[in-house]
Amino acid sequence: MNKIEPLMNDYYIEDIECNGMKSPLYIVHRRFGNIKTNIIYEELDELTNFVEKLAQKCGKYISYATPLLDGVLPEGSRVNATFTEDVSSKGPSFSIRKFTREPWSPIRLMQMGTVSAEMLAYLWLLIENGCNVLVVGGTGSGKTTFLNILAFFIPPQARIVSIEDTRELKLLHENWLPSVARAGIGVTGAGGEKTGEITLFDLLRESFRQRPDYVIVGEIRGKEAYVLFQGMASGHPSLGTMHADDVVTVIRRLETPPINLSPSLVETLDAVCLMTFAKVKDKETRKLRAIEEIINVDENGKAKINTPFSWDPRTNKFLFKKESNVLNEIVIKKGISREKLDEEFSLRSKLLLKLYQENIFDFDEVQKIIHAYYKTPERVLKRFNLR
Repeated sequence: MNKIEPLMNDYYIEDIECNGMKSPLYIVHRRFGNIKTNIIYEELDELTNFVEKLAQKCGKYISYATPLLDGVLPEGSRVNATFTEDVSSKGPSFSIRKFTREPWSPIRLMQMGTVSAEMLAYLWLLIENGCNVLVVGGTGSGKTTFLNILAFFIPPQARIVSIEDTRELKLLHENWLPSVARAGIGVTGAGGEKTGEITLFDLLRESFRQRPDYVIVGEIRGKEAYVLFQGMASGHPSLGTMHADDVVTVIRRLETPPINLSPSLVETLDAVCLMTFAKVKDKETRKLRAIEEIINVDENGKAKINTPFSWDPRTNKFLFKKESNVLNEIVIKKGISREKLDEEFSLRSKLLLKLYQENIFDFDEVQKIIHAYYKTPERVLKRFNLR
């Protein structure tokens, strides 16, 4: 990777940003945030050649005719680049979003202070019982990472179909069909699509013919949302992410163009996880700010919301209350007692906390324990002295 090879191999660097020629590269550091580097591309040819090299490594093509690149490097980092001064006035530019080679486990997020054991246990119950969950937040707030965490809790025998623009999800699940959208070539046709283009909408429409138990959409932003929410309404549990700051913004985006969902369809969403950047003791971190349940949405788009979990920035503690509309719905839908559900919530909270206390953070090992809990819960609880 030429000049940026050392940056690509630094675990603590999350993003590498080049704004153009004769401009210093900036990085986003896990601990220190934005940092200016002494790396500068002085010559136009050098920067142009490097952007072409990035495109080749992604298996894509960039030129004066198609000057925008969106791809994934072989090791999994996401690349966005421009090629000409017509598009970016400082000349070619690129941005590389790095992902850890091994995805983080739920216990690793507990170690980072992003989430509590109770939050994870609650989400585990929701996903096991077929609820629809959306992860929302700003750019770089950790939405995709947390979506990957939610997929940890899908039962091991369930069939998963995932749909993404660029491949980012990494699941340890045998019955998983990962689908990726494909850009077209040539001139845009009358329908607004190029020859050979496969959109998220196309993939999602086809996915419901593949008998999925769970559907995961990398990012919801267009007409594919209508198909996804129709699927939710017809009993296909779904997970996804969306750019938004809060539930009010989520509902507004869903009910206005280009998505235009009716309030009754928006109501099929059970819970929204709000991800955010935060500063704790002068250190930048990511937090699951709240989990909010959507009780109902009226004709004017106003939602009645319950917040069972939230993060208090003053004390840096996670707070929760036992009043949960979604858990009450699970009791009715599954025919189990609320006492039994509360006991299960308590056991799973204790199990996740025990894994954290025993420093079990490994992605593979945590997934094996969660899958084992689905098959033989008593054996897992005895192993960790919880029975």
